[in-house]
Amino acid sequence: MSNLESSTGEGFSNPSQPKDNRKLIYGILIAALIGTWGYIIYDKSKTKETVTQLQTQIVNVDSARNAIQQEFLVVSAKADSLTQNNIQLTGELADKNHAIQKLKGNISSILKRKNATDKELAQAKEMIGELNGKIDGLFAEVEKLKGENQQLTSTNQQLNSDKSQLTAEKANLEQNLSSVKTDKEKLEQKVDVASTLHASNIGIAAIKVSSNGKEKETSTAKRANLMRIMFRIDENRVTPSGTKDIYVIVTGPDGKTITEGGSFTTREEGVKAYTSKVSVNYEQGKVIPVSFDWKQNEKYMEGKYTIDIYNNGFKIGEGSKTLKKGGLFS
Repeated sequence: MSNLESSTGEGFSNPSQPKDNRKLIYGILIAALIGTWGYIIYDKSKTKETVTQLQTQIVNVDSARNAIQQEFLVVSAKADSLTQNNIQLTGELADKNHAIQKLKGNISSILKRKNATDKELAQAKEMIGELNGKIDGLFAEVEKLKGENQQLTSTNQQLNSDKSQLTAEKANLEQNLSSVKTDKEKLEQKVDVASTLHASNIGIAAIKVSSNGKEKETSTAKRANLMRIMFRIDENRVTPSGTKDIYVIVTGPDGKTITEGGSFTTREEGVKAYTSKVSVNYEQGKVIPVSFDWKQNEKYMEGKYTIDIYNNGFKIGEGSKTLKKGGLFS
């Protein structure tokens, strides 16, 4: 018994006693937990870094957009100012202004997009540069046209001034010409009047012509066959040489003009019928004798015959002749 107990108690161990693994499990769990938290912390750090990067990108994008937006506003205001000050653009300038407005619309469309890409913003910036160039070009052309217009306005003002001066000078010349013309007309009238001939030494004789052609002066109406009118044209240094028309009006004892139907215009008495028209070959500055016969178909009446002589519309002389009735044997 003692050997058995001794063998059991000292020489063998108890095979049914379980092994304690809790420390190992705890270690694994703790390690896993530490790893999980480490991953979470690492992942959060990476996420924060990503967010920071995204925020930086957003800030950069917003900053770029704002810079482009400000640049566009400046250029747009420049374009608006140009078109407002030059509303009446026509032709080629109007086409260029239309292209500017269209480009402005395209840029504005890009900048209004909240999710515009870097490429689109870069395109907008490039278009802003193009827009600025177009505006500068249009502005230069408008300024050139303004300068030309000012030059034309200045030239037009000078032309208007010259025209006004010429108009005034023309009016003055016309007034002077009118005055000269009036003076000329007055002078011509004076010369015209002064060139009128004057008749003097007017003689009237009643002539009896016998069958053999012999002439004898008579004072008896029934014996008279014709009237011989004689006068002289006095010297006149104004009247030019040439043929001059002399009109003779004979008024009978009955107060009627003896005429064959001819008439002429006088300066003061209107149109008058004449008895005879005599053409005289006048020489300037000389005395010209004139003599002509007047004969009527009817017998001469007794009484006073009046003779009026006209030249250039004026009466230049007058005379008379009285024929007697005559006796039985006269």
